Amino acid sequence: MITRAEVAATACSDLFRGAGAVLASSFGVIPTIGARLARLTHAPELLLSDGDATLFADTPAVDRPFTRPEGHLPYAKLFELIATGRRHVIMGAPQLDRFGNQNLSAIGDRNRPTHQLVGPRGAATNTSNHATSYFVPRHAPRVFVPDVDIVTGVGSDNAARVGMRFHDVRAIVTDLAVLDLSGPGGTMALVSVHPGVEVASVVAATGFALHVPEDVPQTREPDARERELIRTVLDPRQLREREIRGV
Repeated sequence: MITRAEVAATACSDLFRGAGAVLASSFGVIPTIGARLARLTHAPELLLSDGDATLFADTPAVDRPFTRPEGHLPYAKLFELIATGRRHVIMGAPQLDRFGNQNLSAIGDRNRPTHQLVGPRGAATNTSNHATSYFVPRHAPRVFVPDVDIVTGVGSDNAARVGMRFHDVRAIVTDLAVLDLSGPGGTMALVSVHPGVEVASVVAATGFALHVPEDVPQTREPDARERELIRTVLDPRQLREREIRGV
């Protein structure tokens, strides 16, 4: 039986189709499975890093270390990749609004927040220079909000306002669906629903008016080879099922 976590991992993998030799940066178990699955299947030129200063030729399980270094990636070189668009990052998103603005900083009033988050990190730079996608393990109205409390990752409205030439928010993968910013005026639209999920469930779990096209396909399921790679090579200890539960 194919699980929702495996569908989401495959959707993350598909984000890298045709990427070529770009650095795949992923945060979270399922996005990391997705990036590594892409390199083992349709995107063999993807660059994978330990997040420190080394590129690696091997593609281990998500909870195992890399072992075959193939290149040095010092911090200065990473910024060169970022500035020239040769990176695709899948970040988390505690809040996203209908234009794809992301909040990683804090929930509530900026000066007196009710919850402190991880901080803006490189979100603004990422969304200014190269492909950026988001992974949300719990699709809910408290994540998909009418307006984010603080803008860290830049959405389509703010990118247009300040003239960001290379703004490229590709997609949002959740436990229910895949979305993008192809709606009217660069707003969020439903691309596909995962097997067993109704369109109405996605709409109900979104805290703003989501653009729903006339025909909404089902998210692609992993094929036999992809299932084998996910289950025996990339995540034999089934960590993916802790991140997204459900069939």
